[in-house]
Amino acid sequence: MTRHVLAGAFLAVLATLTVLLSGVLGPEVQGVALLGAALGGALGLVPDRTPGQRAAAFAVGFAAAWLGYLLRASALPDAPSGRAVAVLVVLLVCLAVGAGTRGRLPLWAALLGAAAMAGSYEAAYAADPSGFVTTSPVAATAVLLTAGAGFFATALLGPTVEHDRAVEHDDAPPPDATRARPSTRTSEPAAYRPFEPAPEA
Repeated sequence: MTRHVLAGAFLAVLATLTVLLSGVLGPEVQGVALLGAALGGALGLVPDRTPGQRAAAFAVGFAAAWLGYLLRASALPDAPSGRAVAVLVVLLVCLAVGAGTRGRLPLWAALLGAAAMAGSYEAAYAADPSGFVTTSPVAATAVLLTAGAGFFATALLGPTVEHDRAVEHDDAPPPDATRARPSTRTSEPAAYRPFEPAPEA
């Protein structure tokens, strides 16, 4: 538990520093500090596949979301139908990579990457779709910086989390396979009593 607290405290400090240093890192960092740190922290904590595989899947999802915005800016109509097609393309790319690698690049990590790009850039894109070429790199850099800090703070804790869950599983009481079944035995017969004639009137 101590390691969990230390990792969480380290993550909080890194996220706070990125906000305080936004004058150097760029003002966009302030708006995505919590988003990036939370997604990066989750990416580091979940003990599914190696940290490198998780980071690679995150990058794939991030790139897929960026591709979705590129399609919206260059080829798709600025309407619900265009946004729907972009969302479909992004999710299909994430799914294809997860299935194509047989889970070596986990789908959940790719979805985190897509969420990072969408969460950090959707508002800026909606405000100025024509500025995609100049605004998307800024948003991408800001959220990747904060997500990287979150991942760095928690990535080494993944094996500990996995070990703790295994210990909890081993310590859990086994399911009761011998539950009490309804008794099929009949009640004990009443004690024999000899016949007693009724008293005479």
